[in-house]
Amino acid sequence: MKKFVLVLTLLFSGLAGAAGGGIENDHIDIDLSDQASLQSGAKLFNNYCLGCHNMQYQRYERSFKDLGIPTELGQEYLQFTGEKVSDHIKSAIPAENAAKWFGAPPPDLTLVARVRGADWLYTYLRTFYADDSKTFGVNNKRFPDVGMPHVLQELQGTPRETYEQRMVDGEMKEVYVGIKTDGTGELSPEEYDEAMSDLVHYLVYVGEPGRLKLETTGKWVLAFIVILFIFVYLLKKEYWRDVH
Repeated sequence: MKKFVLVLTLLFSGLAGAAGGGIENDHIDIDLSDQASLQSGAKLFNNYCLGCHNMQYQRYERSFKDLGIPTELGQEYLQFTGEKVSDHIKSAIPAENAAKWFGAPPPDLTLVARVRGADWLYTYLRTFYADDSKTFGVNNKRFPDVGMPHVLQELQGTPRETYEQRMVDGEMKEVYVGIKTDGTGELSPEEYDEAMSDLVHYLVYVGEPGRLKLETTGKWVLAFIVILFIFVYLLKKEYWRDVH
C-alpha cells in the first residue's frame, strides 16, 4: 500500500510539473484560521466549481462544522440538489457525460492543493485569457491548452493578454506584461484576486482538514517539551550537584 501511494505521489508530481507553463507562480500566504476567507471560498467552489468537479473525499457536514457555518444555512446556500448533510461533496454531472463534453472527466479536487500547491492554484485561477483558437474560447498561462472553460469569467470579465513595446537586446519588441480584463466583470481586479485567494484557502483546507487543529496541538506539544526540559535540567543539576 505504501509503495502504491508513493507511485501515485510521484505520478501526480510529474503531471503538476508537466502542466507548468512558462511563467513563475505568484505567492499566496495561507491563513487557515481566517474563517471568513474559508467560508467565501466554500461559497465560490460550490457555486462555480461543483457543477463539474467532485470533492468526493470531503463531506458537507465536516466543512460546515470546521468553517463555522450553521447547518441550516449551509444546506440552504451551499447544497443544491437535495443531498444529505452527511453526503460527500459530489458533482451532479454524470462522469460519462463530462467525458464526452470536455474530452475527459473533470478531476476530483479534494487533494488538488496538495498535488499542485497553493501558489500554483492561485496563479492558475488568475491567468485565464481569451483565445479564439480554443474550444471554450480561453487558454491559461499557467496550464497551456487546459481543457476547461473560464467559469469565473462573469466575476472577472473577459481577460486578455497584454503586450508592450520594449527595448530588448537593442531592438524594440512586443513583450508580454500580464493579463488585463475588459471591465465587464462583477468584481474589480483587486476583488477578483481576493476572491481567488479565498477559493485557494478553501482548497488548501479541504486537502488537509485537520491541519489547523494539528498545528495548534503541535504548538502546545512544543510548549510542553520546553517546560519539561527545564524541569529535567534542574533535576539533572540536583542529582549531579554532589559529584561536581
